Amino acid sequence: MNTLILLLALLACAAWIASTVTLRMKALDRRAERLERRLGLVLDHLGIEEPEPAGLEGVRALLREGRTIEAIKAYRSATGADLAEAKRSVEELAEALSRA
Repeated sequence: MNTLILLLALLACAAWIASTVTLRMKALDRRAERLERRLGLVLDHLGIEEPEPAGLEGVRALLREGRTIEAIKAYRSATGADLAEAKRSVEELAEALSRA
């Protein structure tokens, strides 16, 4: 009986910690998004353009050949972006190439 109570208490504690960490992470994500947006506004106001990462010409070449997955991998290695960011950026590059 004591073991069951202890186990339930541990589970409740773990759930509380997980929810607290999740809430804190969401708050930090929102703060990071606000800071990135503000930084973008400052850079726009000052007329500063973010330089293009080295290696994007290779990504464009892969996209022209229709090798999207390889382009995403190349983008990740050139920029250090995570998979979701790389996929989104490569899709934007592909769209820009199709319009040009």
